[in-house]
Amino acid sequence: MDLKRIINPWVGEAAYNCFACCPDNPIGLKMTFAEDGDYIVSKWTPTNDYMSWIDTLHGGIQAVLLDEICGWVVSRKLKTAGVTSKMETRYKHPVSISGGEITLRAKIREQRRNIIIIDAELLDGNGVVCTEAVSTFFAFSREKAEKDMLFRDFKVEGEE
Repeated sequence: MDLKRIINPWVGEAAYNCFACCPDNPIGLKMTFAEDGDYIVSKWTPTNDYMSWIDTLHGGIQAVLLDEICGWVVSRKLKTAGVTSKMETRYKHPVSISGGEITLRAKIREQRRNIIIIDAELLDGNGVVCTEAVSTFFAFSREKAEKDMLFRDFKVEGEE
C-alpha cells in the first residue's frame, strides 16, 4: 500500500460538525482518509460506544462508515461534491468491537455523467471482508459544489 493522507479541508470551519469525519465532534466517528491508487482508504477502531449486540459493531454505524468513505471518493477523485441517492449494503460477517482496527476502502466502479457507482468494503482486523456496499452518488458540478456546498479541494499531504 502506498497510502497518502488526505487533508480534511473543513477542519476549522465553524459550521463543520460531520458525525462521520469531523475531528472535533465529541460523539462522532472522527474518520480520517488516505488515497491508495484508485482507492480511498480509512482505518478506524470501533469502541463500545458503537455496539449493537455484545462485542458487535452496529450495522447502522457500518453503513455510516461505508457511506462516508464513498463521499470522500467523489470529493477526492472527481474534485466535486455529491450526495448518496442509493446504497445497497450486504452484511456478510459480524464485526467484533474487540477485533481491533478495521479498514474501509472504496473506489469508483463506473461513471455516467453525474451518476457515480462506487464499490466499498469494510474489513475486520484480520482482513476479512465483513460488509460490502454499492453506492450510487449524484455528483454536482464543481461550480455548484463550491457555491452552495462550500466545496474545497481534497489534497493529499505534499500536494500543492
